[in-house]
Amino acid sequence: MNRPFIIASRESELAMWQAKFIQNKLEKLYPQHIFNIQGFKTQGDIILDQPLANIGGKGLFIKELEQAMLNGQADLAVHSMKDLPMDLPDGFELAAITEREDPRDAFISNKYNSLELMPKNSIVGTSSLRRQSQIKYYFPDLKVLPLRGNLQTRLQKLDDQQYDAIILAAAGLIRLGLKDRISAFIDKTLSIPAVGQGALGIEIIEGNQTMHEMISPLNHHLTAQCVKAERAFSRILAGSCTVPLGAHAYAQGNNIVIQGFVASPSGNRMIKEEVVVPNDQIENAGTLLGQKLINLGAKDILNTIE
Repeated sequence: MNRPFIIASRESELAMWQAKFIQNKLEKLYPQHIFNIQGFKTQGDIILDQPLANIGGKGLFIKELEQAMLNGQADLAVHSMKDLPMDLPDGFELAAITEREDPRDAFISNKYNSLELMPKNSIVGTSSLRRQSQIKYYFPDLKVLPLRGNLQTRLQKLDDQQYDAIILAAAGLIRLGLKDRISAFIDKTLSIPAVGQGALGIEIIEGNQTMHEMISPLNHHLTAQCVKAERAFSRILAGSCTVPLGAHAYAQGNNIVIQGFVASPSGNRMIKEEVVVPNDQIENAGTLLGQKLINLGAKDILNTIE
């Protein structure tokens, strides 16, 4: 019998849910094969006492998984697309992007029903410069403090009253059956999502035609096109964990709408715009939006960050 295929994943409960989700899909497609999951602890999971932007950014969540593939310990890796750096290292490829779950940010609080109802000086926890900058821009009277750890750890910190509210990706809560913890979904006009938020990506060794052909049926064309447009936007603005920006693309009739912003970490400055293109021009949408923000002065904001 052929050896099992190994799916590499981070060890958090949410990451394992995502890996099992892909495992189930593959088992249904290929009942003649066995797919096992191997968990790995990444540097992003180990270093929890510093903001992600200060310790190397998104790549800290995937390096160990990529090394496992290089070493022959795994055949594919499952990632949250929002954790995937804009440029993959040489030798790897993104074989599929799955259909997106709800891309919005979620407001979670045991005291209040929305950001708008929080009193002055209330404490909001978030690990994201993107969220931080938007909260500070729209709600300057709130205090934003760092929040690291896996999803359950963050919820526990809220329950321990270290924060008055926290902001998390809605998709993760929904996937783990924790939708009832969501006090409110934050409108995308107030919190433009992270690039790729809500979608999963499957990474393989570049040129592995067998794996590419096996994984390709899991690719959701519209989601993949939208996420690629968002990533193009981020790439043109040098997007990373050290740059507060976000982008979200979605279908609207026969058009694709992509909204994006870039801001200073303090929230004092923000440039936000959108671009609408026909469906067949989606590959240009992210670049057009990025250039539009640059023309409006985005580079001035980026230069102050650097």
